[in-house]
Amino acid sequence: MLALLALVLGFASLLMGPANLPVSEIVTGLLSRDGIASVIAQQIRFPRAALALLVGAALGASGAALQGLFRNPLAEPGVTGVTSVAGLGAVIAFYFGFASAHPVLLPTFAVVGALASACILYLLSRAGAGAVALVLGGVAIASLATALTALALSLSPNPYAMSEIVVWMMGSLKDRTLSDLAFAAPLVVFGIILLLTAARGLDALILGEEAAHSLGVNIHGIRRRVVLGVALATGAATAAAGAVSFVGLVVPHLLRPFYGYEPAKLIFPSALGAAALVTAADIAVRLISPDEKLPLGVLTALLGAPFFVWLILGMRRDR
Repeated sequence: MLALLALVLGFASLLMGPANLPVSEIVTGLLSRDGIASVIAQQIRFPRAALALLVGAALGASGAALQGLFRNPLAEPGVTGVTSVAGLGAVIAFYFGFASAHPVLLPTFAVVGALASACILYLLSRAGAGAVALVLGGVAIASLATALTALALSLSPNPYAMSEIVVWMMGSLKDRTLSDLAFAAPLVVFGIILLLTAARGLDALILGEEAAHSLGVNIHGIRRRVVLGVALATGAATAAAGAVSFVGLVVPHLLRPFYGYEPAKLIFPSALGAAALVTAADIAVRLISPDEKLPLGVLTALLGAPFFVWLILGMRRDR
């Protein structure tokens, strides 16, 4: 059901754009190589629709896996610092002009930043840090990355670069190309596969680290796969779309009553549900603001922040 919903929304995204083309021309354009319809369908609309699905899937699967790893319902990719450091990597590419030197350098810097954050967390886990220590480490990493990003903005000598940084940090899928899709897709898919291979181990971690270890679960191996999978998936998603907030938090909570509380049952549905949510949000952005002055990340934050507050209040009532 979720897969069908995601595909329907993805197709609806293909039909949206300033060029008012009928459905038949869009479908024909996707299958042919000649004509203006093929250029619009293949070069403009398809990358955007596909990236919306990929970005959502990356954030949803990462959120579900992190909530299982940390046994914390408030965990999501931003908690690990992966999103913030991926953003810092992209800001560095903008600040020093690497992004204008070659298009592939922007996503490369973002993914390298995500991997750097993941490596720090992995080293903490190897040193014996527990789930709480890893969360605190992620918060510290995210705070440092945010401070360095603000420093880069304040010192930027190039107004154009500063404008690009601000727009990118707000999150958007506008003007994405096939090269962006080709770079992000393998990393997102491989990252989600790593998370799925760790799902059974995450189920055992629900019982606690000592109980999981007594069952023969390689805790460090599970952490390594989750941290690396989240780094690849979230880093590639952030490189493609900028900062898209709260998706990894909201979707697993919405789906948990239907799919159960075990991470093994929740990671893949969360990927599908988040893919549908991000695609729907991207469609809503174009409907609400045809000139797209409302960024995608701002819309997801406006929806996600009240949910986050409601979730915290609900947890306090349950105590």
